[in-house]
Amino acid sequence: MSVKEFLKSRVFWKQVGLALVIGVAIILILIIWLNIYTRHGQSRPTPEIRGLTISEAKHVVDKNRMKMQIIDSVYTAYVPRGCIAEQTPLPGHRVKKGRTIKATINAFNPEMVAVPDLVGLPRRQALSLIETAGLQVGQLNYVPDLTVDFVLKQTLHGREVSPGDSVQKGMVIDLVLGRGLSSQRTPLPLLTGTTLDQARNDILEASLNLGAYVFDATVATAEDSLNAFVYKQNPVYQRDASVQLGSAVYIWLTTDTLKLIPDSTVADTIDTGGDDSLQETDLAPF
Repeated sequence: MSVKEFLKSRVFWKQVGLALVIGVAIILILIIWLNIYTRHGQSRPTPEIRGLTISEAKHVVDKNRMKMQIIDSVYTAYVPRGCIAEQTPLPGHRVKKGRTIKATINAFNPEMVAVPDLVGLPRRQALSLIETAGLQVGQLNYVPDLTVDFVLKQTLHGREVSPGDSVQKGMVIDLVLGRGLSSQRTPLPLLTGTTLDQARNDILEASLNLGAYVFDATVATAEDSLNAFVYKQNPVYQRDASVQLGSAVYIWLTTDTLKLIPDSTVADTIDTGGDDSLQETDLAPF
């Protein structure tokens, strides 16, 4: 039988048809198997386990047919010791059944760090070393001295601390700096539109202190406080204006963009009336 006759024969087309049927069947089986294996379309929100103890968190995770893995520990004041401080994925994120939730627990004992040697360093370098060591920058106190903006002392809760002293991570270190033998002054930064962290950094960079900050009624949650921006400051920003080193700067924050008005409309003194007045109960210490 010639090739041409074979291609026209019933046997050939029967084999071709059989091959197509087998191929389609294999594809369908693979699709069905993949849907079952990957649980296509079967997802559920990740439960909230932050703030729970390990046993409580495991019970919640098991109830949602998921798994939990402890990957790290930190020390924070936001949740009780031994409880879940962070989780990945975050609550509400839709995942498949059997997904592993990676959790970070709050350590039972605080992490300790060594105080860096800051005496004799310029202010900018000292601030960088404090943050690198896992500590926080506190007040900048200026005293008459031959030097200008160099660290003379480093203190913790009003007491001088020595380099290498072991303190709890996140503690606040205050600095005593020289301001020269005359009344040294520094330009006042423009803070309008910046977040709290940005404003704090700008204030410290200008050799000033954050006196207090006030959130208005639009800031109701922790997320709001992160998104809030400065709409008013005291002393009021003016071009070429300067203040004495170590002076306090007060700021007001909001999430309402309509409050972003020029600082020239704000009084030179702290307002004591209205919804945004600086009441003692509203002050948020640095």
